[in-house]
Amino acid sequence: MKLSPITLRRLQQFKANKRGYWAFWLFIGLFVVTLFAELIANDQPILVSYKGDYYCPLVKSYSETTFGGTFETAANYRDPTVRNLIEKDGWLLFPPIPFGIQTVNYNLPVPAPAPPSSDNWLGTDDQGRDVLARSIYGFRVSILFGITLTFFSAIIGIIAGAIQGYFGGKTDLIFQRFIEIWNGLPILYLLIILSSMIEPNFWWLLGIMLLFSWMMLVGVVRAEFFRARTLEYVRAAEALGVPTFRIILRHMLPNAMIATITYIPFILNGSITTLTSLDFLGFGLPPGSASLGELLTQGKNNIHAPWLGLTGFFSIAFILSLLIFIGEAVRDAFDPRQNKFLR
Repeated sequence: MKLSPITLRRLQQFKANKRGYWAFWLFIGLFVVTLFAELIANDQPILVSYKGDYYCPLVKSYSETTFGGTFETAANYRDPTVRNLIEKDGWLLFPPIPFGIQTVNYNLPVPAPAPPSSDNWLGTDDQGRDVLARSIYGFRVSILFGITLTFFSAIIGIIAGAIQGYFGGKTDLIFQRFIEIWNGLPILYLLIILSSMIEPNFWWLLGIMLLFSWMMLVGVVRAEFFRARTLEYVRAAEALGVPTFRIILRHMLPNAMIATITYIPFILNGSITTLTSLDFLGFGLPPGSASLGELLTQGKNNIHAPWLGLTGFFSIAFILSLLIFIGEAVRDAFDPRQNKFLR
């Protein structure tokens, strides 16, 4: 598919911002890697060979008797007895980090939280769980939450802004008064009250935050539609009897999306920060879930274990910095004043 000259110019401007360009690929690489976190950090082997047969504990649970053990319960592959049984007639292939998000290392040389070692590269938390494994899973949860919230917020915000900007008048007035009232509600207090009634989870938090986060793009889209509806090609389409939906979708929305796209990385940044803040305050994901906010809480509660706070801080700072750099590059790419590639 051949790209238009303006699209090529924007891609060139995006690449010209080296910091944002490499931050984009680094962010994509980390996100893709963490999508397969189970293959990187897990207390279950990726593959087991026993007496010529192959087993995949990541997909299916096997009892200890499958490998010549005594108990009918699920095999604990970290148990030396089970490992010896398997290694007599086969082998086990563990992930690079042989710990899951809830795996407790009972062989620590010191009481938990234990400092970084050859077994736990970033140490353990106060329950003996591997910090690196929980950081990887926490990164994935944060990014998935942020992307999902940003996606649905953008859809709702664009629709609301388009309706306001195109129709104007009483429609715009009513919408604006509603947004002012809705935006004034104390979100944190509502989350605290609702958290005392039901146990929060990923989708519950997503739904609650979506009720308020969609307003971020309304003002931008509304302003673009206000400007676009006075242009001659829009008035000509209306005079020709083109349906309103088609005018909004084909003639006005592409122009509004230029300003909208530049805000997306920053909205994603804010979504991740919101989830981290809620987890840090104890009103986020269920207790025990792997999250960067919970890691920061561990650092606050265990000041004598600086690796906890430092890992949480640098993880959050790294993610947010990448998104800020990407946002700056996207903003430059859609800035019409950046016209050096048109010469």
